[in-house]
Amino acid sequence: MKKPNILILGAGYGGMITASRLTKELSANDANITLVNKHDYHYQTTWLHEPAAGTLSPEKTRMEIKSVLDLSRIKFVKDEVVEIKREEKKVLLKNGELEYDYLVVGLGSEPETFGVPGVHEFAFSKWTVNGAREVKEHIEYMFAKYNNTPEEERDQLLNFIVAGAGFTGIEFIGELSERVPELCSHYDIPKEKVKMYVIEAAPSALPGFDPELVEYAMNLLESRGVEFKINCPIKEVTEEGVILASGDEIKAATVVWATGVRGSSIIEKSGFEAMRGRIKVEPDLRAPGHDDIFIIGDCALLINEEINRPYPPTAQIAMQMADTCAQNLKALLKGGSLKTFKPDIKGTVASLGGKQAIGVVGSRKLFGASANFMKKMIDNRYLFLLGGPGLVMKKGKNPL
Repeated sequence: MKKPNILILGAGYGGMITASRLTKELSANDANITLVNKHDYHYQTTWLHEPAAGTLSPEKTRMEIKSVLDLSRIKFVKDEVVEIKREEKKVLLKNGELEYDYLVVGLGSEPETFGVPGVHEFAFSKWTVNGAREVKEHIEYMFAKYNNTPEEERDQLLNFIVAGAGFTGIEFIGELSERVPELCSHYDIPKEKVKMYVIEAAPSALPGFDPELVEYAMNLLESRGVEFKINCPIKEVTEEGVILASGDEIKAATVVWATGVRGSSIIEKSGFEAMRGRIKVEPDLRAPGHDDIFIIGDCALLINEEINRPYPPTAQIAMQMADTCAQNLKALLKGGSLKTFKPDIKGTVASLGGKQAIGVVGSRKLFGASANFMKKMIDNRYLFLLGGPGLVMKKGKNPL
């Protein structure tokens, strides 16, 4: 009897946990499992604000897939997904094609520009390992260039704009604001020459977060020199900075785009019905009308019935989806009922640079060092779930 082919697209949080769980839930005789990813490494998207600001080595955020997954049980294909041919049960890759009996789509996200012109041309918007490297190198080059540039031309070199005051934007500006004094000292620049702006279209920073914690975060960041412009949409990104909806212009040599994400464009290219690259999944995480396709992570749209709004695309939810997805694949192959996915939000913590953070765990609000401790423990927990204590020892963060 032919073994079914399970094909997993993407080695993000969802894809990696699904692959890891399937090797535990299924025997080698149950199915052929293949993982496709464009890099031969997995990286922690939620850590990238640190290497982007230069406070953590990019190497710390990534790990080779072969060092984490058992490649005697899973076939790994390093290639880029081009399109999913649903009727033919095939996936087209840049360098070939693969057939599947069951498909798990965990292709991650892309930056959401909301139609603002100039983002791709003039802003840093790639939240990848190489994107983080580029931002870090650019920031340091601006500092190095400052004292070698004529006085009348150099002010905007040290103007930094972060577009978006959600988690990514706040965590990035937290790291950068913590590092600025060190950069100023290193490059002989008075600290007051550095201008940092966070620009947000919504009526508050960290939308949906506890107001008391938001106030704490903003006060802390303002004390480090960050200026917030809230309820202030950006109309255009230019070579010289940004133009606001009000018509005002802020000049800056660095614009970091962190306004949120959409699902993979491959979703729409493949003909799925989607909203911003995300498929509204069935309770068991399958795509509507497709008993053989599971959608997890940033490509899945899941409604929180209590508030009738989508759950945010977080690593925490992607990992939980992956666990349910693996159990449901086992049920399809070996018999049993499929589980309904229900997120279990254990807490939400945002780092603010240094030993500062804010968060909610259960019903408890956390500020400062205690929130920072919890943030690092959460980061280490993922490593433990993926690769056990060995991976925590190798890649984990010291919470103290």
